[in-house]
Amino acid sequence: MTELTLLRAADYPRMPWKNGGGSTEEITRDAGEGLDGFGWRLSIADIGESGNFSSFAGYQRIISVLQGDGMTLQVDGNASRVLLPFDAFVFDGESQVNCHLLGGPIRDFNLIYAPQRYRARLQWFSGYSRVFTSASTVLLFSAQAALQMGLSGYEEQSLGLYDCLYLSDNEQLRTLDITGRCCLIELTPVSS
Repeated sequence: MTELTLLRAADYPRMPWKNGGGSTEEITRDAGEGLDGFGWRLSIADIGESGNFSSFAGYQRIISVLQGDGMTLQVDGNASRVLLPFDAFVFDGESQVNCHLLGGPIRDFNLIYAPQRYRARLQWFSGYSRVFTSASTVLLFSAQAALQMGLSGYEEQSLGLYDCLYLSDNEQLRTLDITGRCCLIELTPVSS
């Protein structure tokens, strides 16, 4: 049955990185515990200094800077473009990745998903947007202090900074009316 849940940033649990180099606030995931067993996972990480990323074999990663001057990544020896706030970058989870911060510490936003289990689309929006989706899982992440969002079939929602709206088990075409800076993530299971 379709369910809409508003996840508040103040309630996100903090978890250590796989490589022990820092910590992550986990927004939500589809299943599993710890750092295993999930098909997809959404999180925020604080990066205090340049260094290596954890490996997630069998997963794809999409990362965006939320706060700070930005970063560049070395992915399997190849330099990324400069990653500035709200600019999504995709890489293989098992790649050897080194992060170089452009200034001081940054905060980033991560979608990690198993491509053999899910198709994923991630888009950043700013200002007013009307979007249509029929994805089975829809996540709307607020990147501002007050975000208004209308979703067909539900009352208008007000999200605070880093809050996330989570629509699960969706089975119909939905209209989203978004006013503000946010990220829309759509996930659909891969048919067997």
